[in-house]
Amino acid sequence: MTIFNAQASGTAAGLALAGLGTAAAVAINVVLPAVSPLLIAIILGAVCANAVTLPAAVKPGLAIVSKTVLRIGVALLGLQLVLGDILGLGFGVIVMVVVIVAGGLGGTLYIGKLLGIPFTQRLLIACGSSICGAAAVAAVDGVIDADEEDVAAAIGCVVVFGTLMIPALPFLANVLGLSDAEAGMWAGGSIHEVAQVVAAGGVIGGSALSVAVVVKLARVVLLAPVLAVISVRQRSAVGGGQKRPPLAPLFVLGFLALVALRSIGIVPPPVLDVGKEIQVIALTGAMFALGTGVRLSLFRSVGSRPFILAACATVLVSVLGLGGVLAVS
Repeated sequence: MTIFNAQASGTAAGLALAGLGTAAAVAINVVLPAVSPLLIAIILGAVCANAVTLPAAVKPGLAIVSKTVLRIGVALLGLQLVLGDILGLGFGVIVMVVVIVAGGLGGTLYIGKLLGIPFTQRLLIACGSSICGAAAVAAVDGVIDADEEDVAAAIGCVVVFGTLMIPALPFLANVLGLSDAEAGMWAGGSIHEVAQVVAAGGVIGGSALSVAVVVKLARVVLLAPVLAVISVRQRSAVGGGQKRPPLAPLFVLGFLALVALRSIGIVPPPVLDVGKEIQVIALTGAMFALGTGVRLSLFRSVGSRPFILAACATVLVSVLGLGGVLAVS
């Protein structure tokens, strides 16, 4: 009983710590609305982990937030997606998005292989760079159950390079003479996080923001089939006698169900507003919990290769995005 009480207390402490981190990130976001609460939460988690030694007892609670709560947040992303808006982009733009995601995944995996990076780590970086940043990394981890170090390194990489894209892409779009709509399409097709796309779209101005967000959400839609493919691969890799992962993880089915409900228009606006708030809070908490795994010693141990891969992936996805914009314009 004493051991059970100690474990329960530790779990509660971990949940409380994640709750405090989430509240702090949301509060800072109120003061700095241009900065994503997810990014703030990752930074706060990393600062917390590197400033003090977190007791081992809090890890079970943080694990619940970084896995279970994360999956809830990813599923609720479906409420942001309306298939009609994405289909309204036109056939050419939809093909462009598929090429960006498929080419980004395949190219990053290949470059990572040349760099000698283990498959799991390069898969996490590939999905984070090609689909939707840290949320994609964490969602893939929910399917393959990667090592904590690999997840933390991948999140650190995609956050760094996605953030660098916020000022870089608008500047390059201006140098290349792209229109606001073209620049917005490029931002939506190339930048890692949804919040980073919003920030870049705001910098570009004009009609860029709305176009950028819809193109970005089209990439987010592809998270579901990518996770399904990864899950099938995991099932085939499991030997006889071992428990196989589900063909389609429950949170992916939830994501698809919510996309369908939003797309047919039966979800009332107040529910959408509440769902979005819960989704932001859930993902913010998950990012804080994952951020506690980002330690400076980790980056010294993994070396420079993951960062080189993330840089290559960012350039690759950006080139594919620019090529697609020029092709459909």
